[in-house]
Amino acid sequence: MKKMVNSLFTFIKEEAKFLGILLLIYCILQIPVNYYIITGGGTSDVSSRILVEGNYSSKGSFNISYVTELKRANVFSYLISYTMPHWERENPDKYKYSTTESMEDIEFRSNLDLLTANGNATYWSYTLAKKELEEISNEIYIIALQDAEKTPLKIGDKLLSIDEFHYDSIAEYKAYLQTKKANDKVMIKVIRKGKEVELTITLTEYENRIIIGASLQTVKKYRTNPTVDIKFKSYESGPSGGLITALEIYNQLTPKDLTKGLKIAGTGTIEEDGTIGQIGGIEHKLLGAEDDHTDIFLSPEGKNYEDALKYKKAKKLKIKIISVKTLEDAIEKLENLNS
Repeated sequence: MKKMVNSLFTFIKEEAKFLGILLLIYCILQIPVNYYIITGGGTSDVSSRILVEGNYSSKGSFNISYVTELKRANVFSYLISYTMPHWERENPDKYKYSTTESMEDIEFRSNLDLLTANGNATYWSYTLAKKELEEISNEIYIIALQDAEKTPLKIGDKLLSIDEFHYDSIAEYKAYLQTKKANDKVMIKVIRKGKEVELTITLTEYENRIIIGASLQTVKKYRTNPTVDIKFKSYESGPSGGLITALEIYNQLTPKDLTKGLKIAGTGTIEEDGTIGQIGGIEHKLLGAEDDHTDIFLSPEGKNYEDALKYKKAKKLKIKIISVKTLEDAIEKLENLNS
Protein backbone atom coordinates (compact mmCIF):
# COMPACT_ATOMS: atom_id res chain seq x y z
CA MET A 1 0.00 0.00 0.00
CA LYS A 2 2.84 2.37 0.97
CA LYS A 3 4.62 1.58 -2.29
CA MET A 4 1.45 2.42 -4.26
CA VAL A 5 1.07 5.76 -2.46
CA ASN A 6 4.69 6.65 -3.09
CA SER A 7 4.28 5.78 -6.77
CA LEU A 8 1.23 8.03 -6.98
CA PHE A 9 3.07 10.97 -5.40
CA THR A 10 6.02 10.39 -7.73
CA PHE A 11 3.72 10.41 -10.74
CA ILE A 12 1.99 13.62 -9.59
CA LYS A 13 5.37 15.30 -9.01
CA GLU A 14 6.78 14.27 -12.38
CA GLU A 15 3.60 15.08 -14.32
CA ALA A 16 2.58 18.17 -12.34
CA LYS A 17 2.72 20.46 -15.37
CA PHE A 18 0.66 18.10 -17.52
CA LEU A 19 -1.90 17.54 -14.74
CA GLY A 20 -2.11 21.28 -14.17
CA ILE A 21 -2.91 21.82 -17.84
CA LEU A 22 -5.62 19.13 -17.68
CA LEU A 23 -7.12 20.76 -14.59
CA LEU A 24 -7.07 24.17 -16.29
CA ILE A 25 -8.78 22.75 -19.39
CA TYR A 26 -11.40 21.05 -17.21
CA CYS A 27 -12.11 24.30 -15.35
CA ILE A 28 -12.42 26.22 -18.62
CA LEU A 29 -14.85 23.64 -20.02
CA GLN A 30 -17.07 24.04 -16.94
CA ILE A 31 -17.48 27.80 -17.38
CA PRO A 32 -21.18 28.55 -18.03
CA VAL A 33 -22.13 30.36 -21.23
CA ASN A 34 -25.25 32.34 -22.06
CA TYR A 35 -26.92 29.49 -23.93
CA TYR A 36 -29.22 26.56 -23.27
CA ILE A 37 -28.92 23.30 -25.15
CA ILE A 38 -32.18 22.00 -26.59
CA THR A 39 -32.83 18.72 -28.33
CA GLY A 40 -35.73 16.71 -29.66
CA GLY A 41 -38.57 16.52 -27.19
CA GLY A 42 -41.47 14.19 -26.68
CA THR A 43 -45.17 14.09 -25.87
CA SER A 44 -47.20 13.93 -22.70
CA ASP A 45 -50.81 12.81 -22.27
CA VAL A 46 -52.74 15.75 -20.76
CA SER A 47 -55.64 13.67 -19.45
CA SER A 48 -53.81 13.33 -16.12
CA ARG A 49 -53.59 17.12 -15.81
CA ILE A 50 -57.16 18.00 -16.81
CA LEU A 51 -60.27 16.67 -15.13
CA VAL A 52 -63.82 17.68 -16.02
CA GLU A 53 -66.50 16.67 -13.54
CA GLY A 54 -68.56 13.76 -14.94
CA ASN A 55 -66.31 13.64 -17.99
CA TYR A 56 -66.78 11.46 -21.04
CA SER A 57 -64.04 8.88 -21.55
CA SER A 58 -61.68 8.72 -24.51
CA LYS A 59 -60.24 5.75 -26.38
CA GLY A 60 -57.25 7.73 -27.64
CA SER A 61 -55.31 10.62 -26.16
CA PHE A 62 -54.40 14.27 -26.60
CA ASN A 63 -50.75 15.00 -25.94
CA ILE A 64 -48.79 18.20 -25.53
CA SER A 65 -45.56 18.26 -27.53
CA TYR A 66 -42.55 19.62 -25.73
CA VAL A 67 -38.92 20.41 -26.38
CA THR A 68 -36.31 18.88 -24.11
CA GLU A 69 -34.13 21.62 -22.67
CA LEU A 70 -30.88 20.52 -21.14
CA LYS A 71 -29.38 22.56 -18.34
CA ARG A 72 -27.66 25.84 -19.09
CA ALA A 73 -24.69 25.18 -21.33
CA ASN A 74 -21.07 25.35 -20.30
CA VAL A 75 -18.12 25.62 -22.68
CA PHE A 76 -17.94 21.82 -23.04
CA SER A 77 -21.62 21.19 -23.82
CA TYR A 78 -21.72 24.26 -26.09
CA LEU A 79 -18.83 22.94 -28.20
CA ILE A 80 -20.01 19.33 -28.29
CA SER A 81 -23.52 20.46 -29.36
CA TYR A 82 -22.08 21.14 -32.84
CA THR A 83 -21.34 17.42 -33.23
CA MET A 84 -24.50 15.96 -31.66
CA PRO A 85 -27.50 15.30 -33.93
CA HIS A 86 -30.64 17.26 -32.95
CA TRP A 87 -28.76 19.39 -30.40
CA GLU A 88 -29.20 23.13 -30.85
CA ARG A 89 -28.06 26.19 -28.97
CA GLU A 90 -30.61 28.73 -27.78
CA ASN A 91 -29.73 32.13 -26.38
CA PRO A 92 -32.15 33.05 -23.54
CA ASP A 93 -31.68 36.73 -24.43
CA LYS A 94 -34.15 36.28 -27.29
CA TYR A 95 -36.87 35.95 -24.64
CA LYS A 96 -35.89 39.24 -23.03
CA TYR A 97 -37.75 42.45 -23.87
CA SER A 98 -34.71 44.44 -22.69
CA THR A 99 -31.13 43.80 -21.54
CA THR A 100 -32.04 44.66 -17.93
CA GLU A 101 -34.44 41.73 -17.56
CA SER A 102 -33.55 38.76 -15.39
CA MET A 103 -34.26 35.07 -15.83
CA GLU A 104 -36.92 35.51 -13.12
CA ASP A 105 -38.70 38.03 -15.35
CA ILE A 106 -38.68 35.54 -18.23
CA GLU A 107 -39.99 32.77 -15.96
CA PHE A 108 -42.77 35.04 -14.66
CA ARG A 109 -43.94 35.72 -18.22
CA SER A 110 -43.78 32.02 -19.05
CA ASN A 111 -45.88 31.08 -16.01
CA LEU A 112 -48.34 33.87 -16.79
CA ASP A 113 -48.60 32.64 -20.39
CA LEU A 114 -49.69 29.24 -19.05
CA LEU A 115 -52.42 30.82 -16.89
CA THR A 116 -53.61 32.95 -19.81
CA ALA A 117 -53.66 29.90 -22.10
CA ASN A 118 -55.64 27.89 -19.54
CA GLY A 119 -58.19 30.71 -19.27
CA ASN A 120 -58.59 31.00 -23.04
CA ALA A 121 -58.77 27.22 -23.42
CA THR A 122 -61.48 27.01 -20.77
CA TYR A 123 -63.52 29.81 -22.33
CA TRP A 124 -63.47 28.43 -25.87
CA SER A 125 -63.94 24.76 -25.01
CA TYR A 126 -66.97 25.48 -22.81
CA THR A 127 -68.37 27.98 -25.29
CA LEU A 128 -68.13 25.58 -28.24
CA ALA A 129 -69.48 22.71 -26.12
CA LYS A 130 -72.39 24.98 -25.08
CA LYS A 131 -71.71 24.51 -21.37
CA GLU A 132 -72.18 27.00 -18.52
CA LEU A 133 -69.35 29.48 -18.03
CA GLU A 134 -68.98 32.62 -15.90
CA GLU A 135 -65.97 34.93 -15.63
CA ILE A 136 -65.00 35.34 -11.96
CA SER A 137 -61.71 37.24 -12.18
CA ASN A 138 -59.83 39.37 -14.66
CA GLU A 139 -56.32 40.29 -13.57
CA ILE A 140 -53.93 42.51 -15.51
CA TYR A 141 -50.17 42.25 -14.99
CA ILE A 142 -47.09 44.22 -15.98
CA ILE A 143 -45.05 41.83 -18.17
CA ALA A 144 -42.39 44.12 -19.69
CA LEU A 145 -40.99 47.63 -19.28
CA GLN A 146 -39.92 50.08 -21.96
CA ASP A 147 -37.20 51.53 -19.72
CA ALA A 148 -36.83 49.81 -16.36
CA GLU A 149 -34.46 52.48 -15.06
CA LYS A 150 -36.97 55.31 -15.55
CA THR A 151 -40.14 53.78 -14.12
CA PRO A 152 -41.15 52.63 -10.63
CA LEU A 153 -43.21 49.84 -12.19
CA LYS A 154 -41.87 46.29 -11.90
CA ILE A 155 -42.45 43.18 -13.97
CA GLY A 156 -44.95 41.08 -12.03
CA ASP A 157 -46.97 44.02 -10.67
CA LYS A 158 -50.73 43.42 -10.78
CA LEU A 159 -52.50 46.53 -12.03
CA LEU A 160 -55.39 47.70 -9.85
CA SER A 161 -56.23 51.19 -11.12
CA ILE A 162 -55.03 54.33 -12.86
CA ASP A 163 -56.10 57.60 -11.20
CA GLU A 164 -58.51 55.54 -9.06
CA PHE A 165 -60.24 54.19 -12.18
CA HIS A 166 -60.45 50.40 -12.40
CA TYR A 167 -61.18 48.84 -15.79
CA ASP A 168 -61.83 45.25 -16.80
CA SER A 169 -59.71 45.27 -19.94
CA ILE A 170 -56.38 46.52 -21.23
CA ALA A 171 -58.20 48.30 -24.06
CA GLU A 172 -60.15 50.40 -21.54
CA TYR A 173 -56.96 51.42 -19.74
CA LYS A 174 -55.35 52.37 -23.04
CA ALA A 175 -58.44 54.41 -23.99
CA TYR A 176 -58.19 56.34 -20.71
CA LEU A 177 -54.53 57.11 -21.30
CA GLN A 178 -55.37 58.65 -24.68
CA THR A 179 -57.29 61.38 -22.82
CA LYS A 180 -53.93 62.50 -21.39
CA LYS A 181 -50.86 64.22 -22.82
CA ALA A 182 -47.16 63.37 -22.81
CA ASN A 183 -45.48 64.33 -19.50
CA ASP A 184 -48.79 64.24 -17.62
CA LYS A 185 -48.56 62.33 -14.36
CA VAL A 186 -50.95 59.57 -13.30
CA MET A 187 -51.29 57.63 -10.07
CA ILE A 188 -51.19 53.89 -10.50
CA LYS A 189 -52.09 51.31 -7.85
CA VAL A 190 -50.55 47.86 -8.09
CA ILE A 191 -50.21 44.74 -6.00
CA ARG A 192 -46.52 43.93 -5.52
CA LYS A 193 -45.46 40.88 -3.52
CA GLY A 194 -48.87 40.78 -1.86
CA LYS A 195 -48.93 44.47 -0.85
CA GLU A 196 -50.79 47.40 -2.41
CA VAL A 197 -48.42 50.08 -3.70
CA GLU A 198 -49.16 53.55 -5.13
CA LEU A 199 -46.86 54.83 -7.86
CA THR A 200 -46.62 58.10 -9.76
CA ILE A 201 -45.93 57.61 -13.46
CA THR A 202 -44.95 60.24 -16.03
CA LEU A 203 -46.64 59.46 -19.33
CA THR A 204 -44.75 59.39 -22.61
CA GLU A 205 -45.73 59.42 -26.27
CA TYR A 206 -44.85 56.55 -28.59
CA GLU A 207 -46.05 56.26 -32.19
CA ASN A 208 -48.75 58.89 -31.55
CA ARG A 209 -50.04 57.04 -28.47
CA ILE A 210 -49.80 57.99 -24.81
CA ILE A 211 -48.32 55.13 -22.81
CA ILE A 212 -47.16 54.25 -19.27
CA GLY A 213 -44.05 52.54 -20.65
CA ALA A 214 -45.15 49.00 -19.82
CA SER A 215 -46.69 46.01 -21.60
CA LEU A 216 -49.74 44.40 -20.03
CA GLN A 217 -51.26 40.92 -20.09
CA THR A 218 -54.62 39.65 -18.90
CA VAL A 219 -55.34 36.45 -16.96
CA LYS A 220 -58.98 35.39 -16.75
CA LYS A 221 -60.50 32.71 -14.54
CA TYR A 222 -63.93 31.16 -14.90
CA ARG A 223 -66.54 29.34 -12.87
CA THR A 224 -67.79 26.42 -14.94
CA ASN A 225 -70.55 23.85 -14.86
CA PRO A 226 -69.43 21.11 -14.90
CA THR A 227 -66.27 22.06 -13.03
CA VAL A 228 -62.84 21.64 -14.56
CA ASP A 229 -59.52 21.22 -12.76
CA ILE A 230 -56.33 22.05 -14.70
CA LYS A 231 -53.03 21.23 -13.03
CA PHE A 232 -49.83 21.45 -15.05
CA LYS A 233 -46.43 20.91 -13.50
CA SER A 234 -44.20 23.89 -12.76
CA TYR A 235 -41.83 23.16 -15.65
CA GLU A 236 -44.71 22.94 -18.15
CA SER A 237 -45.17 26.70 -18.35
CA GLY A 238 -45.63 28.74 -21.51
CA PRO A 239 -48.53 29.22 -23.92
CA SER A 240 -47.84 26.50 -26.51
CA GLY A 241 -50.06 23.87 -24.86
CA GLY A 242 -53.19 25.99 -25.23
CA LEU A 243 -54.56 24.16 -28.27
CA ILE A 244 -54.22 20.67 -26.77
CA THR A 245 -55.57 21.83 -23.40
CA ALA A 246 -58.69 23.21 -25.09
CA LEU A 247 -59.21 20.03 -27.14
CA GLU A 248 -58.88 17.81 -24.06
CA ILE A 249 -61.42 19.89 -22.12
CA TYR A 250 -63.83 19.88 -25.05
CA ASN A 251 -63.40 16.14 -25.53
CA GLN A 252 -64.21 15.47 -21.88
CA LEU A 253 -67.27 17.73 -22.11
CA THR A 254 -68.83 16.11 -25.16
CA PRO A 255 -69.92 12.52 -25.92
CA LYS A 256 -68.32 12.29 -29.37
CA ASP A 257 -64.71 11.16 -28.93
CA LEU A 258 -62.49 13.39 -31.07
CA THR A 259 -59.49 11.09 -30.68
CA LYS A 260 -61.18 8.07 -32.33
CA GLY A 261 -58.68 5.85 -30.54
CA LEU A 262 -55.66 7.71 -31.97
CA LYS A 263 -52.69 9.25 -30.24
CA ILE A 264 -52.89 12.94 -31.15
CA ALA A 265 -50.17 15.45 -30.34
CA GLY A 266 -49.88 19.10 -31.19
CA THR A 267 -48.79 22.55 -30.28
CA GLY A 268 -50.06 26.11 -30.61
CA THR A 269 -51.25 28.96 -28.46
CA ILE A 270 -54.94 29.71 -28.10
CA GLU A 271 -55.66 33.41 -28.26
CA GLU A 272 -58.50 35.35 -26.70
CA ASP A 273 -60.41 35.26 -30.02
CA GLY A 274 -60.00 31.48 -30.36
CA THR A 275 -57.31 31.56 -33.03
CA ILE A 276 -54.33 29.21 -32.80
CA GLY A 277 -51.06 31.12 -32.65
CA GLN A 278 -47.52 30.34 -33.78
CA ILE A 279 -44.94 28.75 -31.48
CA GLY A 280 -41.21 28.06 -31.48
CA GLY A 281 -39.37 24.78 -31.85
CA ILE A 282 -41.90 23.16 -34.19
CA GLU A 283 -39.26 20.83 -35.67
CA HIS A 284 -38.18 19.47 -32.28
CA LYS A 285 -41.79 18.97 -31.23
CA LEU A 286 -42.63 17.18 -34.46
CA LEU A 287 -39.60 14.89 -34.09
CA GLY A 288 -40.56 14.11 -30.50
CA ALA A 289 -44.08 13.21 -31.60
CA GLU A 290 -42.70 10.91 -34.32
CA ASP A 291 -40.37 9.21 -31.85
CA ASP A 292 -43.31 8.65 -29.48
CA HIS A 293 -45.25 6.90 -32.27
CA THR A 294 -47.93 9.58 -32.48
CA ASP A 295 -50.59 9.19 -35.18
CA ILE A 296 -51.45 12.84 -35.82
CA PHE A 297 -49.66 16.11 -35.16
CA LEU A 298 -51.69 19.35 -35.03
CA SER A 299 -49.82 22.47 -36.11
CA PRO A 300 -50.82 26.14 -36.26
CA GLU A 301 -51.64 27.21 -39.80
CA GLY A 302 -49.04 29.32 -41.59
CA LYS A 303 -45.29 29.33 -41.04
CA ASN A 304 -45.36 26.62 -38.36
CA TYR A 305 -47.21 24.27 -40.70
CA GLU A 306 -44.92 25.05 -43.62
CA ASP A 307 -41.82 24.45 -41.48
CA ALA A 308 -43.29 21.19 -40.15
CA LEU A 309 -43.94 19.89 -43.68
CA LYS A 310 -40.40 20.76 -44.77
CA TYR A 311 -38.94 19.02 -41.73
CA LYS A 312 -41.12 15.95 -42.25
CA LYS A 313 -39.88 15.66 -45.83
CA ALA A 314 -36.24 16.27 -44.92
CA LYS A 315 -36.27 13.67 -42.13
CA LYS A 316 -38.62 11.27 -43.94
CA LEU A 317 -41.07 11.18 -41.05
CA LYS A 318 -44.31 9.18 -41.29
CA ILE A 319 -46.51 11.19 -38.92
CA LYS A 320 -49.61 12.90 -40.37
CA ILE A 321 -49.63 16.69 -39.93
CA ILE A 322 -52.86 18.72 -39.86
CA SER A 323 -52.92 22.51 -39.86
CA VAL A 324 -55.47 24.35 -37.72
CA LYS A 325 -56.35 28.03 -37.53
CA THR A 326 -58.92 28.12 -34.71
CA LEU A 327 -60.14 25.74 -32.02
CA GLU A 328 -63.38 25.33 -33.95
CA ASP A 329 -61.38 24.45 -37.06
CA ALA A 330 -59.37 21.84 -35.12
CA ILE A 331 -62.53 20.24 -33.73
CA GLU A 332 -64.13 20.09 -37.19
CA LYS A 333 -61.06 18.50 -38.80
CA LEU A 334 -60.80 15.86 -36.08
CA GLU A 335 -64.52 15.08 -36.34
CA ASN A 336 -64.12 14.54 -40.09
CA LEU A 337 -61.11 12.21 -39.84
CA ASN A 338 -61.61 8.97 -41.76
CA SER A 339 -65.05 10.17 -42.95
